[in-house]
Amino acid sequence: MSTPVIAIAYHSGYGHTAVVAEAVRAGAETEGATVHLIKVDEITEEQWELLDGADAIAFGSPTYMGTASAAFHAFAEESSKRWFTHSWRDKLAAGFTNSGAKSGDKLHTLQFFTLLAAQHGMTWVNLGLHPGWNMSDASENDINRLGFFLGAGAQTNNDEGPEAVHKADLQTAEHLGARLAQTARVQRAGRAALSAA
Repeated sequence: MSTPVIAIAYHSGYGHTAVVAEAVRAGAETEGATVHLIKVDEITEEQWELLDGADAIAFGSPTYMGTASAAFHAFAEESSKRWFTHSWRDKLAAGFTNSGAKSGDKLHTLQFFTLLAAQHGMTWVNLGLHPGWNMSDASENDINRLGFFLGAGAQTNNDEGPEAVHKADLQTAEHLGARLAQTARVQRAGRAALSAA
């Protein structure tokens, strides 16, 4: 059976979210997926076609003023051309975001991604992890230390560069990439079984 194809459509204003996108890619590649990183503010027609051909799309953006960046919103609006033709219907979707605050209203960005996916008829893949760092013997180095369920949330101090993205947040993003690839593999196998039945 051919390997699943994952596209990561993301915007990164200052490089932090790009580091998280790379972690999502690394996680998906550990599961044998073919992965395409697509910067939505530089997207080409060929890259739109890569999105159309992918089994799954992971959406990523920094959280600015309580939502995804303007560049990501522009991409979302441009995706309406795919909405008219149901091009992304039944694909898998997932999401990740980064902000300076521990919460930073990242949940709203993840909810925006889920609504975008739902409008396209996509199936959302959540993080599938219990929250970390919520017990007296827990640590800020726990995976999913920020306690998100819809997708991967990362936090980086406003006065630090992309190299300072928290290692636990990168591990969480890797987990999301692996989970998305695993789910895509199961979906491919199910479709093949149904076709053979």
